[in-house]
Amino acid sequence: MARAETRTWYRVAIARSDGTRALVAASGEHVGEAVATATRGDAWPLAIAPALPADIPLGESVGKHHVVELGAAPDDVPAFRWPTGVVPELGSAAALAGARAGWTIRPDAELLVVEAQAEAPQLGEVFMALVERLPAADNLEVRVLDHFEAAGATDVWLTSRVNARWIIRFLDDHDAELFGNGHLEISVYVRAHKATLRMTEHKTIVWLAEGRALEADIARWLVELGVPRADSLVTIRDAPHVHYRPAKSRGREKLGEELFRQRLRKVARETPTGDPATRT
Repeated sequence: MARAETRTWYRVAIARSDGTRALVAASGEHVGEAVATATRGDAWPLAIAPALPADIPLGESVGKHHVVELGAAPDDVPAFRWPTGVVPELGSAAALAGARAGWTIRPDAELLVVEAQAEAPQLGEVFMALVERLPAADNLEVRVLDHFEAAGATDVWLTSRVNARWIIRFLDDHDAELFGNGHLEISVYVRAHKATLRMTEHKTIVWLAEGRALEADIARWLVELGVPRADSLVTIRDAPHVHYRPAKSRGREKLGEELFRQRLRKVARETPTGDPATRT
Protein backbone atom coordinates (compact mmCIF):
# COMPACT_ATOMS: atom_id res chain seq x y z
CA MET A 1 0.00 0.00 0.00
CA ALA A 2 1.16 3.52 -0.72
CA ARG A 3 2.39 5.43 2.33
CA ALA A 4 2.92 9.05 3.31
CA GLU A 5 5.47 9.03 6.15
CA THR A 6 4.08 6.49 8.68
CA ARG A 7 0.49 6.82 7.49
CA THR A 8 -1.18 4.45 5.07
CA TRP A 9 -3.70 5.71 2.51
CA TYR A 10 -6.92 3.92 1.63
CA ARG A 11 -9.81 4.30 -0.78
CA VAL A 12 -13.01 4.25 1.28
CA ALA A 13 -16.53 4.08 -0.11
CA ILE A 14 -18.82 5.90 2.31
CA ALA A 15 -22.53 6.57 2.74
CA ARG A 16 -23.96 9.74 4.25
CA SER A 17 -27.21 10.25 6.11
CA ASP A 18 -28.52 12.47 3.30
CA GLY A 19 -28.51 9.41 1.03
CA THR A 20 -25.42 10.31 -1.00
CA ARG A 21 -22.45 7.99 -1.40
CA ALA A 22 -18.88 8.85 -2.28
CA LEU A 23 -15.43 7.41 -2.80
CA VAL A 24 -12.72 9.17 -0.81
CA ALA A 25 -9.07 8.71 0.04
CA ALA A 26 -7.95 9.03 3.66
CA SER A 27 -4.93 8.00 5.70
CA GLY A 28 -4.17 6.70 9.16
CA GLU A 29 -1.52 5.00 11.26
CA HIS A 30 -3.91 2.04 11.27
CA VAL A 31 -7.06 1.26 9.29
CA GLY A 32 -9.41 2.53 11.99
CA GLU A 33 -7.85 5.99 11.87
CA ALA A 34 -8.31 6.15 8.10
CA VAL A 35 -11.94 5.02 8.40
CA ALA A 36 -12.60 7.63 11.09
CA THR A 37 -11.10 10.35 8.91
CA ALA A 38 -13.06 9.25 5.86
CA THR A 39 -16.36 9.16 7.78
CA ARG A 40 -16.09 12.43 9.72
CA GLY A 41 -19.54 13.86 10.28
CA ASP A 42 -22.64 11.77 9.67
CA ALA A 43 -21.19 9.06 7.44
CA TRP A 44 -20.19 5.40 7.64
CA PRO A 45 -17.90 3.07 5.64
CA LEU A 46 -19.24 0.70 2.98
CA ALA A 47 -16.02 -0.77 1.56
CA ILE A 48 -12.27 -0.15 1.52
CA ALA A 49 -9.16 -0.83 -0.56
CA PRO A 50 -5.55 0.33 -0.69
CA ALA A 51 -5.21 3.77 -2.26
CA LEU A 52 -3.73 4.15 -5.72
CA PRO A 53 -0.63 6.33 -6.05
CA ALA A 54 -2.66 8.93 -7.95
CA ASP A 55 -5.12 9.20 -5.03
CA ILE A 56 -2.53 10.48 -2.57
CA PRO A 57 -1.98 14.25 -2.31
CA LEU A 58 1.53 15.63 -2.14
CA GLY A 59 3.23 18.35 -0.18
CA GLU A 60 1.52 20.46 2.46
CA SER A 61 -1.92 19.07 1.68
CA VAL A 62 -0.99 15.75 3.28
CA GLY A 63 -2.52 16.26 6.72
CA LYS A 64 -3.55 13.99 9.55
CA HIS A 65 -7.25 14.54 8.89
CA HIS A 66 -7.10 15.21 5.17
CA VAL A 67 -9.70 13.62 2.90
CA VAL A 68 -9.49 13.53 -0.90
CA GLU A 69 -12.79 13.30 -2.77
CA LEU A 70 -12.41 10.78 -5.60
CA GLY A 71 -15.96 10.85 -6.98
CA ALA A 72 -19.04 8.71 -6.58
CA ALA A 73 -18.91 5.35 -4.83
CA PRO A 74 -19.20 2.34 -7.16
CA ASP A 75 -22.83 1.49 -7.85
CA ASP A 76 -22.41 -2.12 -6.75
CA VAL A 77 -21.09 -1.41 -3.23
CA PRO A 78 -23.36 -3.21 -0.71
CA ALA A 79 -25.65 -0.88 1.21
CA PHE A 80 -25.45 -2.80 4.51
CA ARG A 81 -24.15 -0.67 7.38
CA TRP A 82 -21.36 -2.85 8.73
CA PRO A 83 -20.64 -2.72 12.47
CA THR A 84 -17.49 -0.91 13.51
CA GLY A 85 -14.48 -3.19 13.27
CA VAL A 86 -15.09 -4.86 9.90
CA VAL A 87 -15.61 -3.58 6.38
CA PRO A 88 -15.65 -5.34 2.98
CA GLU A 89 -12.99 -4.79 0.40
CA LEU A 90 -13.99 -2.81 -2.66
CA GLY A 91 -14.97 -5.22 -5.40
CA SER A 92 -16.72 -7.71 -3.09
CA ALA A 93 -20.26 -6.52 -3.83
CA ALA A 94 -21.46 -9.64 -5.62
CA ALA A 95 -20.69 -11.91 -2.67
CA LEU A 96 -22.41 -9.59 -0.20
CA ALA A 97 -25.45 -8.52 -2.18
CA GLY A 98 -27.86 -10.24 0.21
CA ALA A 99 -26.38 -8.94 3.45
CA ARG A 100 -29.04 -7.79 5.90
CA ALA A 101 -29.94 -7.95 9.58
CA GLY A 102 -31.40 -11.23 10.75
CA TRP A 103 -30.81 -14.47 12.62
CA THR A 104 -30.72 -18.09 11.60
CA ILE A 105 -29.88 -21.54 12.97
CA ARG A 106 -26.64 -22.89 11.53
CA PRO A 107 -26.48 -26.65 10.91
CA ASP A 108 -24.20 -28.42 13.37
CA ALA A 109 -23.98 -32.08 14.32
CA GLU A 110 -23.33 -31.47 18.02
CA LEU A 111 -24.37 -27.95 19.05
CA LEU A 112 -27.26 -25.57 18.76
CA VAL A 113 -25.77 -22.67 16.78
CA VAL A 114 -27.87 -19.52 16.44
CA GLU A 115 -26.17 -16.68 14.55
CA ALA A 116 -27.49 -13.13 14.35
CA GLN A 117 -26.35 -10.12 12.35
CA ALA A 118 -27.25 -6.50 13.07
CA GLU A 119 -26.23 -3.19 11.54
CA ALA A 120 -23.77 -0.83 13.21
CA PRO A 121 -26.06 1.17 15.50
CA GLN A 122 -27.79 -1.94 16.84
CA LEU A 123 -25.12 -4.57 17.37
CA GLY A 124 -23.84 -3.64 20.84
CA GLU A 125 -27.33 -2.97 22.14
CA VAL A 126 -28.52 -6.41 21.04
CA PHE A 127 -25.55 -8.17 22.62
CA MET A 128 -25.94 -6.34 25.94
CA ALA A 129 -29.69 -6.95 25.99
CA LEU A 130 -29.13 -10.67 25.46
CA VAL A 131 -26.64 -10.79 28.33
CA GLU A 132 -29.22 -9.07 30.55
CA ARG A 133 -31.87 -11.65 29.60
CA LEU A 134 -29.74 -14.73 30.22
CA PRO A 135 -30.68 -16.70 33.35
CA ALA A 136 -27.03 -16.53 34.44
CA ALA A 137 -23.64 -15.37 33.17
CA ASP A 138 -20.58 -16.89 34.82
CA ASN A 139 -17.42 -15.85 32.98
CA LEU A 140 -16.29 -13.34 30.39
CA GLU A 141 -13.62 -14.22 27.84
CA VAL A 142 -11.79 -11.78 25.55
CA ARG A 143 -9.83 -13.32 22.69
CA VAL A 144 -7.23 -10.91 21.28
CA LEU A 145 -6.75 -12.48 17.88
CA ASP A 146 -3.60 -13.30 15.97
CA HIS A 147 -4.23 -10.69 13.27
CA PHE A 148 -4.30 -7.81 15.78
CA GLU A 149 -1.07 -5.99 14.91
CA ALA A 150 0.02 -9.17 13.10
CA ALA A 151 1.01 -10.78 16.39
CA GLY A 152 0.82 -14.29 14.97
CA ALA A 153 -0.95 -15.75 18.03
CA THR A 154 -4.22 -15.32 19.90
CA ASP A 155 -4.17 -14.28 23.56
CA VAL A 156 -7.09 -15.62 25.60
CA TRP A 157 -8.13 -13.49 28.61
CA LEU A 158 -10.66 -14.84 31.12
CA THR A 159 -12.36 -13.58 34.26
CA SER A 160 -12.70 -15.66 37.37
CA ARG A 161 -16.25 -16.74 38.22
CA VAL A 162 -18.31 -13.53 38.15
CA ASN A 163 -21.97 -12.72 37.50
CA ALA A 164 -24.10 -11.01 34.88
CA ARG A 165 -24.11 -7.70 36.73
CA TRP A 166 -20.29 -7.53 36.72
CA ILE A 167 -20.11 -8.52 33.06
CA ILE A 168 -22.70 -5.93 32.01
CA ARG A 169 -20.91 -3.19 33.96
CA PHE A 170 -17.54 -4.14 32.45
CA LEU A 171 -18.91 -4.26 28.90
CA ASP A 172 -20.77 -1.00 29.38
CA ASP A 173 -17.54 0.70 30.52
CA HIS A 174 -15.58 -0.68 27.53
CA ASP A 175 -18.27 -1.12 24.88
CA ALA A 176 -16.85 1.15 22.18
CA GLU A 177 -13.38 -0.30 22.44
CA LEU A 178 -14.33 -3.98 22.74
CA PHE A 179 -17.39 -4.18 20.49
CA GLY A 180 -15.77 -1.93 17.87
CA ASN A 181 -12.53 -3.88 17.57
CA GLY A 182 -12.58 -6.38 14.72
CA HIS A 183 -9.51 -8.10 16.15
CA LEU A 184 -11.39 -9.37 19.22
CA GLU A 185 -13.98 -11.97 20.12
CA ILE A 186 -16.06 -11.49 23.29
CA SER A 187 -17.72 -14.50 24.94
CA VAL A 188 -20.03 -14.88 27.93
CA TYR A 189 -20.27 -18.39 29.43
CA VAL A 190 -23.47 -19.82 30.89
CA ARG A 191 -22.28 -22.90 32.76
CA ALA A 192 -25.69 -24.30 33.73
CA HIS A 193 -26.64 -24.63 30.07
CA LYS A 194 -23.13 -25.47 28.78
CA ALA A 195 -23.54 -22.50 26.47
CA THR A 196 -21.71 -19.45 25.17
CA LEU A 197 -22.96 -16.10 23.90
CA ARG A 198 -20.29 -14.69 21.59
CA MET A 199 -19.65 -11.54 19.60
CA THR A 200 -17.40 -12.82 16.83
CA GLU A 201 -14.51 -11.11 15.08
CA HIS A 202 -16.88 -10.69 12.12
CA LYS A 203 -19.34 -8.75 14.30
CA THR A 204 -22.06 -11.35 14.39
CA ILE A 205 -23.66 -12.65 17.59
CA VAL A 206 -23.61 -16.41 18.08
CA TRP A 207 -25.35 -18.60 20.67
CA LEU A 208 -23.59 -21.97 21.07
CA ALA A 209 -25.17 -24.56 23.36
CA GLU A 210 -24.96 -28.28 23.97
CA GLY A 211 -28.71 -28.39 24.63
CA ARG A 212 -31.78 -26.65 23.24
CA ALA A 213 -33.28 -25.50 26.54
CA LEU A 214 -33.01 -21.79 25.71
CA GLU A 215 -33.57 -22.05 21.95
CA ALA A 216 -37.11 -20.61 22.03
CA ASP A 217 -36.02 -17.85 24.42
CA ILE A 218 -33.07 -16.81 22.25
CA ALA A 219 -35.32 -16.72 19.18
CA ARG A 220 -37.97 -14.66 20.97
CA TRP A 221 -35.44 -12.24 22.44
CA LEU A 222 -33.81 -11.57 19.08
CA VAL A 223 -37.16 -10.79 17.46
CA GLU A 224 -38.08 -8.53 20.39
CA LEU A 225 -34.77 -6.71 19.86
CA GLY A 226 -35.57 -6.04 16.21
CA VAL A 227 -33.55 -8.84 14.60
CA PRO A 228 -35.89 -10.84 12.31
CA ARG A 229 -35.72 -14.56 11.51
CA ALA A 230 -33.93 -15.28 8.22
CA ASP A 231 -33.70 -18.42 6.13
CA SER A 232 -30.00 -17.75 5.66
CA LEU A 233 -27.43 -15.08 6.44
CA VAL A 234 -24.85 -13.42 4.22
CA THR A 235 -22.08 -12.17 6.51
CA ILE A 236 -18.79 -10.46 5.94
CA ARG A 237 -17.07 -13.85 6.19
CA ASP A 238 -18.43 -14.55 2.72
CA ALA A 239 -16.15 -12.03 0.98
CA PRO A 240 -12.70 -10.45 1.26
CA HIS A 241 -12.77 -7.98 4.14
CA VAL A 242 -10.68 -5.92 6.52
CA HIS A 243 -10.62 -6.00 10.32
CA TYR A 244 -9.79 -2.80 12.18
CA ARG A 245 -9.98 -1.15 15.58
CA PRO A 246 -11.55 2.21 16.44
CA ALA A 247 -9.38 5.25 15.90
CA LYS A 248 -9.00 6.11 19.60
CA SER A 249 -8.81 2.57 20.96
CA ARG A 250 -5.82 0.91 22.60
CA GLY A 251 -3.22 -1.05 20.71
CA ARG A 252 -2.61 -4.69 21.57
CA GLU A 253 -0.15 -4.13 24.42
CA LYS A 254 -2.17 -1.36 26.09
CA LEU A 255 -5.36 -3.36 25.76
CA GLY A 256 -3.70 -6.30 27.50
CA GLU A 257 -2.63 -4.00 30.32
CA GLU A 258 -6.22 -2.76 30.70
CA LEU A 259 -7.63 -6.28 30.75
CA PHE A 260 -5.11 -7.17 33.46
CA ARG A 261 -6.14 -4.10 35.49
CA GLN A 262 -9.74 -5.27 35.20
CA ARG A 263 -8.73 -8.62 36.76
CA LEU A 264 -8.83 -10.77 33.66
CA ARG A 265 -6.09 -13.40 33.42
CA LYS A 266 -4.29 -14.41 30.25
CA VAL A 267 -4.96 -18.14 30.29
CA ALA A 268 -3.69 -19.18 26.86
CA ARG A 269 -1.71 -18.10 23.81
CA GLU A 270 -2.88 -19.98 20.73
CA THR A 271 -1.48 -20.34 17.23
CA PRO A 272 -3.69 -18.90 14.47
CA THR A 273 -6.50 -20.90 12.90
CA GLY A 274 -6.40 -18.86 9.71
CA ASP A 275 -9.03 -16.89 7.82
CA PRO A 276 -8.28 -16.87 4.08
CA ALA A 277 -10.78 -14.06 3.41
CA THR A 278 -9.19 -11.72 5.96
CA ARG A 279 -6.76 -8.88 5.33
CA THR A 280 -5.44 -6.59 8.02
